[in-house]
Amino acid sequence: MNSDSQSASPSDTYSHRLADIVGTIIALVTLTLPVFVIGHYSGDVSNNQQPMIYQSQQGED
Repeated sequence: MNSDSQSASPSDTYSHRLADIVGTIIALVTLTLPVFVIGHYSGDVSNNQQPMIYQSQQGED
């Protein structure tokens, strides 16, 4: 390793920091969004309508 080299330039540090923040946001959305979607749609189970059943009536001749 070269002892004269600098660790990271300020623009690289900002770029890495921004990438960390964006990555964290994406991870949080990926983990929480499915939970909210499942909770939203599983709560609507009582509102689902049952399929209509039609009974055919035979006419008497």
